[in-house]
Amino acid sequence: MLKIKEMIKFLFNSTQFLFLASGVKNDEGFWFVGVKNSDENILDDKNLLDCHRKELIGTESANDILFAINLNLNNLFDGLEKNKFLINHPLLGISLNIPLDYIEKIFDFWLDTYKDKESWETCLGLLKMRKRISLTNLIKSGSLKGNSKKFAIKVETLHSYKISSLKNNPLNKPMWK
Repeated sequence: MLKIKEMIKFLFNSTQFLFLASGVKNDEGFWFVGVKNSDENILDDKNLLDCHRKELIGTESANDILFAINLNLNNLFDGLEKNKFLINHPLLGISLNIPLDYIEKIFDFWLDTYKDKESWETCLGLLKMRKRISLTNLIKSGSLKGNSKKFAIKVETLHSYKISSLKNNPLNKPMWK
């Protein structure tokens, strides 16, 4: 009997919920991608309103995927700011300037890619490279071949969102106000 309890405890401690949720803090809305050790802990967080994606996976996998999602989003926001697009920076989480379906696309891509080690390593390497330079020129120049080119196109697509307002236009009001 003790072995079963130890096994359950091990499984509980070695798995995490990788999740995508919406939330609000101080009347400011945001998206949030995070890791929690319990399904109940996600919506017990008083700042979170609704859970849009939730996957039970290993702790190391959850942290690796969370790293890739955050790096992807940071790259995306850096590119938008560089091109003078207006971005709201909430105190917590990810700006609502990015639509939920786009955040879900990024979340799903990295979750699915993690399932194949070779694809994961290639895509993560391209993502890290994308932090420094656009992959578009490498794709067009023919510098990338085969799977690298195929994955570079996918990674670059995850960075292609453009906000419709430039810095001098006002932001949309949140839907709950």
